[in-house]
Amino acid sequence: MQVAQLNISPQDRPDPALLRGLMAAPPDLLLLFGDAALLHDAAWLAALRETWPTASLAGCSTAGQIQGETVHSHGGVLTAVRFEHAQVQVVRVPLNGLEGSQEAGKALARALTAQADTSPRGVIVLAQGVNINGSCLIDGLQSGLPPQVVVAGGLAGDDGAFARTWVLSDEGPSAEHVVGIGLYGDQLCFGQAAYGGWKPFGMARRATRVEGSRLYELDGEPALELYRRYLGDHAKDLPASGLLFPFEVLDEQLQPTGLVRTILGIDADSGSLTLAGDLPHHSMLRLMYASTDALVDGAQTAAEHVHQALPAPAELALLVSCVGRKLVMGERVEEELEAVKGSLGAHAALMGFYSYGEIAPLGHDQASICSLNNQTMTILGLCERSAS
Repeated sequence: MQVAQLNISPQDRPDPALLRGLMAAPPDLLLLFGDAALLHDAAWLAALRETWPTASLAGCSTAGQIQGETVHSHGGVLTAVRFEHAQVQVVRVPLNGLEGSQEAGKALARALTAQADTSPRGVIVLAQGVNINGSCLIDGLQSGLPPQVVVAGGLAGDDGAFARTWVLSDEGPSAEHVVGIGLYGDQLCFGQAAYGGWKPFGMARRATRVEGSRLYELDGEPALELYRRYLGDHAKDLPASGLLFPFEVLDEQLQPTGLVRTILGIDADSGSLTLAGDLPHHSMLRLMYASTDALVDGAQTAAEHVHQALPAPAELALLVSCVGRKLVMGERVEEELEAVKGSLGAHAALMGFYSYGEIAPLGHDQASICSLNNQTMTILGLCERSAS
């Protein structure tokens, strides 16, 4: 596997010679994570197509791009990947709002399995960060894939504005589609993990009225009103400040289930909170907060498990970390990337983005069912075995 990366500043203009110099042979996959302006820059998109006409293109808008141990807030990061033995295809399908999320997942599975001789070994999903039910999207996708297929990815961001997010494919940028990257080949090896580092506070409350990903009542009170009381001065900055205080989902014995739900939006008229994914009816919820040290420890734990799961050192790692973690850590945000790099090793090329939701099995069990996570550092490590 060969990997090359380029940080694109907002003022940079495409240079075909620079692009060609990134990699001696044409890449199979181009991943572009960046702000909406770059994803809509016709000159850059044309340059990528002209330089590498056979490469598949995918990406999304973000709340920050990851390149190695560095976080970039503007422009974008281009990662070019050439596989030795694997094949790639990028597909996109329509997303008809919250209600169409599950069908979009099913359509994505059909597209990824119908256009190739074999099912993919892994799928990277890039989807909108607003007006989507991530849990239903993943359920629909997994219902159409063999159980052994590795699924990872994340929900796009728009730098914390929660207004409009974008995904990118060969057809260009879109706010009404979901993109899937299918990875095919027996030599491909994956390791994945997702860990948080958040701590609970306050008393547990029961979700007494829930409709999908919308939470209307906690203990019979309007959810938004109760949440605002907990947040105090932070309430004036909703919904953005909701990233700092997610909900932990508990079981009936008030023990953590591992599931965390971030607030993506509020509706003052109905007094409801829109969460990043579904909640089971009558769930027990408790608020959470975090410290930088705890979040860095969570990222390092995820990286250690990915390293242990792979048969050889990771050559490429996709990191999808929640924008809430970035807000908590502030200027120390790159410490979680340094911790990941230290565990995965110098040979691993790190790429990724800060998101509105992370797609991976929670924890480190490679056989676990994928889910939509919030407030985690999610890592997908890849390497290729030599052909026998």
